[in-house]
Amino acid sequence: QMQGTIFPAPNFNPIMDAQLLGGALQGINCEKDVLIDILTQRCNSQRLMIAEAYRDMYGRDLIADLKENLSHHFKEVMVGLMYPSASYDAHELWHALKGVDTEEKCLIDILASRSNMEIYQIKEAYLMQYNNDLQQDIDSETSGHFRDTLMNLAQGTRMEGFADPSAAAQDAMILWEACQQKTGEHKNMLQMILCNRSYQQLWMVFQEFQNISGQDIVDAINECYDGYFQELLVAIVLCVRDKASYFAYRLYNAIHDFGFHNKTVIRILIARSEIDLMTIRQRYKERYGKSLFHDIKHFASGHYESALLAICAGDAEEY
Repeated sequence: QMQGTIFPAPNFNPIMDAQLLGGALQGINCEKDVLIDILTQRCNSQRLMIAEAYRDMYGRDLIADLKENLSHHFKEVMVGLMYPSASYDAHELWHALKGVDTEEKCLIDILASRSNMEIYQIKEAYLMQYNNDLQQDIDSETSGHFRDTLMNLAQGTRMEGFADPSAAAQDAMILWEACQQKTGEHKNMLQMILCNRSYQQLWMVFQEFQNISGQDIVDAINECYDGYFQELLVAIVLCVRDKASYFAYRLYNAIHDFGFHNKTVIRILIARSEIDLMTIRQRYKERYGKSLFHDIKHFASGHYESALLAICAGDAEEY
């Protein structure tokens, strides 16, 4: 049972919230605590209703006003919360593809973990927001087998719910050969299986792979391949096994490996807040001994820290 950290607020009044936000944004000093109290304590659909009430009341766009009044990472968090989830993913993918440098890790995080339905909605949002085709942009901004695998994931054609034990042994053999041979054709077969088989089927394939090779599929991929292609394949396997653990691992790396990679932390917390962030927090604590709350407190500060901790939610006692 996956659990988020942000739920619909009871006794919700979008007009009152819009009024409070208007007051907080109009003052000489922007009242950032008010923004945090409202925007991190309402679910996404409620935030969109607040934005509508805000437009009716002030004749202005809430996102534009947030951008104008806030700065740095705190702005990214508050603005990020105002997008519908598919639009937020589309926004992140666009910047990852069209920024100065392609942000491969962002492409991996989103495309390796979203369901067919989510991918479909992201592509729609991407087209609406940027008048561009997501698959064409992936095609032109990435290369090699990494590109082919992303393109496959972006089709959103993974089988759902289907599992066939006899085919699992066959697929496992193909994966094992792909790790031995490493030809272009083998790489294609490898990504085809990982991108198109159902999660249930892949569970069986990984089990069979272990039986045939005596090795865990992740270790085999890490040994045989490198670069972003390897990272993407591993991400798919980890998401099949347990998405919450995958995101816990990504958060831990983003916090510790790069001296707090803010973009990654913000993106994961916002994107998973209504899906499985509570579960991600539990996995983080189990796996790394320290809580996510503790690590964010340690690395972030000011209103930015308060906003991230509010999205993380939960009682301080748990940490």
